Amino acid sequence: MPKQRSGRGILLVSNLPQLQNLIKRDPKGYREEFLTQYNQYTSLLRLQSVAPSASTSQANADKSDDRFAELVNFISQVAQCYPDETKELPAQLRMLLLGGQGGTMVKGDLRRTVVKNLVMLRNKDVIDSIELLQTLLPLLPHVPSSLRSIIRSTILTDLKTSNAKAKNHRLNRVVQSLMFGMVESGMGAEVVGDKGKGKGKEQGGEAMWAVMMVRELWKKGVWTDAKTVSIAALAAFHPNTKVQSAAIHFFLGSETDGDEEDSDAEDGIREARKDVRKMQHSLEVGKGGRRKERLLKQVKKDENKKRAKKVAGIGSTPNFPALELLHDPQTFGEKLYDNLHRHDKHYSLDHKILIMQLLSRVMGSHKLCILGFYSYIIKYLAYHQLQVTLILVSLAQSVHELTPPDVLTPVVRKLAQEFVHPGVGAEVISAGLNAIREVCRRQPWCMEEDLLGDLIEYRKSRDKGVVTAARGLLQLFREVNPGLLKKRERRREVVRARIPVLEEGRGRVGGKAATMGLVDGQVPEYGHTKEIPEGIEGLELLDEHFAALRKEANGGVSDDDVDMEEEDDEAGWDNWDVESDSGSSSSSGGWEDVSSDGDDLEISDSDDEAPKKKAVKSKLKRVAEEDEDADEDEDVDMDAKSVVSAAPSAATEVSQTTKKLSLLAQQKILTPADFALLNELRLKAAQDLAANGGGSAAKRKLAALEASKRHVGNDEADRFLTESEILGPRKKAKADYEERMESIRKGREGREKFGSLKGKKMKENKSSSTNREKARNKPIMMALHSNKVMQKKKASLRDKQIKLRAAIDKQKRSKH
Repeated sequence: MPKQRSGRGILLVSNLPQLQNLIKRDPKGYREEFLTQYNQYTSLLRLQSVAPSASTSQANADKSDDRFAELVNFISQVAQCYPDETKELPAQLRMLLLGGQGGTMVKGDLRRTVVKNLVMLRNKDVIDSIELLQTLLPLLPHVPSSLRSIIRSTILTDLKTSNAKAKNHRLNRVVQSLMFGMVESGMGAEVVGDKGKGKGKEQGGEAMWAVMMVRELWKKGVWTDAKTVSIAALAAFHPNTKVQSAAIHFFLGSETDGDEEDSDAEDGIREARKDVRKMQHSLEVGKGGRRKERLLKQVKKDENKKRAKKVAGIGSTPNFPALELLHDPQTFGEKLYDNLHRHDKHYSLDHKILIMQLLSRVMGSHKLCILGFYSYIIKYLAYHQLQVTLILVSLAQSVHELTPPDVLTPVVRKLAQEFVHPGVGAEVISAGLNAIREVCRRQPWCMEEDLLGDLIEYRKSRDKGVVTAARGLLQLFREVNPGLLKKRERRREVVRARIPVLEEGRGRVGGKAATMGLVDGQVPEYGHTKEIPEGIEGLELLDEHFAALRKEANGGVSDDDVDMEEEDDEAGWDNWDVESDSGSSSSSGGWEDVSSDGDDLEISDSDDEAPKKKAVKSKLKRVAEEDEDADEDEDVDMDAKSVVSAAPSAATEVSQTTKKLSLLAQQKILTPADFALLNELRLKAAQDLAANGGGSAAKRKLAALEASKRHVGNDEADRFLTESEILGPRKKAKADYEERMESIRKGREGREKFGSLKGKKMKENKSSSTNREKARNKPIMMALHSNKVMQKKKASLRDKQIKLRAAIDKQKRSKH
């Protein structure tokens, strides 16, 4: 038996998979065989730390690496069977990947093998997540793309799994500290910029991948705290412009944020630029031709499309939670402006526009006043400036009601001088008017009276886009500051041919209401806030709806049953968070279950507290009835006074409305479902009012309610703009080659051939038309200049004689 066992051990030396299977079945019985393989592993491990000599052949080195990779796989597979002997294995694998302690970093397939085995040790709980991620994160900028995708997916999966049931705060803190260190590692370098060819090699690979991982974890909802935002905020000031761009795109909410794996927009632009240069070189050194010129034009068009697509990806859906979680936004905004102003000559226009976009959104979201930004952006306000629409969007987004009007007045004057004058095209004028309107919508007091009068005169233009923009500016000031308008301009112009008789309350939309508001002082000046609303608009509609439901439930008899409202309250909270956040991502925030550390907060819905709830509600009902009786007595006194003084009874109506609002507020806690129902009732009431002759004011109110319904749950969407809002309505652009070919293909559908069907299907005997028929239907101006007619006019006398003699002979032969 001993001889057979030793012989079997010798055979198992070269068959590691079989030995691995046997060890998992009987670890104690095959311990000696394992130690033999482990000793060989340690020997090869020591050789890995020594640099290969010049005498060592490449074949021997490859053979040694293959054998070492097999042993690493074998030791990692059976490590849980011998924990004491393999306790140093994770540290040894980490040394192979990262170097240190005299070791060298392995390369090629051996590095891939070590990474996979390290991940396997984590799956078997031999090591924890912290030890794994501390090893894999620094590897991201130093490995090829094939291995990088494996490491990246491993990190994301491990963090997502660790935070699935509950937040693993210890793991998150460790990994976030690692990412902070990766970003801070290159913060002291000199800013090179991305304008033209770089003067030196930029350092920032670790910071780049730290930002990428932060973006992915935020997008998946794994990390949604302020510390995650702080990492991206720190990376926004990194000397490497690529790291800056990735961090800025994180706040802008753009998909094309420099991700080297998912969206290689910059690489695509670079390749397209190479193709353009290659085509240009071939035209210069070789034989030219129309075909090559046509191909060059197509390649240039492709490059422009890729560049426009990259620029258009800027923040159509801003990352609102990240902007709100910024720590000290004033300092962040000032540092952004300082970075933009200081390195203006080093940054390209695309990168400067990125910084403008982020700075403007931070200013608009947190109502910051960074006054130097407006003097800086003035030099870019020209209609011939590249990407001027994005610059106009940035300008408008940065303005809010706390921005000083004195700073914005030169900006508005510059916009009017550059964009709104007869020397430019209609699209430029409409873009300038729309930009001025968006700035004045946020701060109406920056407009000058004389300038406003000149701008609104463009509503008489012949271009539709200019007319729409000018009318929008006029309508804005009818609502926000009618004092700057002349009296005849405060009302909507009415065409008498269409509306011969103006009914009361119709035809005059802005005039009477704007003038009354101006007299009563309802237009707040700069620095003054609007009056705080005393109640919820449309709450009486909700009360009437509940009364109708109670009446229908009781068989037509009205009954104010408190228990029914209690059941409605409980049902109104069901799935309210799902409905409100249905269109948003998981990172948009929401309610979180928290546990109370003390006993001061007790919430229970048990049956023991039900009598207490009913007692409290009955007491509230008695108080409401007493208030109702008191209000009725006050109404009687008010009626008596009104009869004596012959004054209108408006105070009684106000008292009744206040009583109705207070009763509903006291008897019912409005749930999110109630607010959703209230919005629907308000929308329905506005539709009925607009349909029953409510005038233009009712139509505007209906449009506002419909717009708020589209942006429900996203109140901050009104702060940010898009390029389409600046450009306004435009005429249909000229179709490109692809669109024309698609139109041609649609027109050919259902046709047998690409010819005329006149003589093939529209005649009894199928035949095509003759040349004489075609000549008969030919236009006279074309016939006069045809070759046949022109040759007849230019014919010589001898030719005319020959043709005449031939015609006479032909007639003689026909007679005989």
